[in-house]
Amino acid sequence: MIGFKLRGRPVQMFNPRAVVSPKERATRHVLSRFGSFVRRTARSSIRKRKRVSGSGDPPSSHEGGLRRLLLFAFDMAAQSVVVGPLLYRSGVAELLEEGGQAVRRGKRVSYEPRPFMGPAYQENLPKVPSLWRDSIK
Repeated sequence: MIGFKLRGRPVQMFNPRAVVSPKERATRHVLSRFGSFVRRTARSSIRKRKRVSGSGDPPSSHEGGLRRLLLFAFDMAAQSVVVGPLLYRSGVAELLEEGGQAVRRGKRVSYEPRPFMGPAYQENLPKVPSLWRDSIK
């Protein structure tokens, strides 16, 4: 029979939660910061003014509703971040982003694309590597 005894320092077993937890914490932190940057860029691109913006430019905010409803949320289960407007006037935000047609007050209305989320995402995408640098501690 072979046996051994450990004396002195207590034996430390491998703790996978100690490794996974910093990774999840860093993922949540980095993606939340990225979502915050995209939201801030999108909000600042929407100017508050009375006149209508030009086609291809970010939309104008006449009442401030679209700017207020831009939010971001980190999804822990999917390990992703979602950035965009809440449901705003039955899909107007999507029509502004991509363009299209809708029926308003019984009339068919055509929307020219006035993207604001896509350019905000593209503008902040180069920041992602620097956000990940030294993020897991």
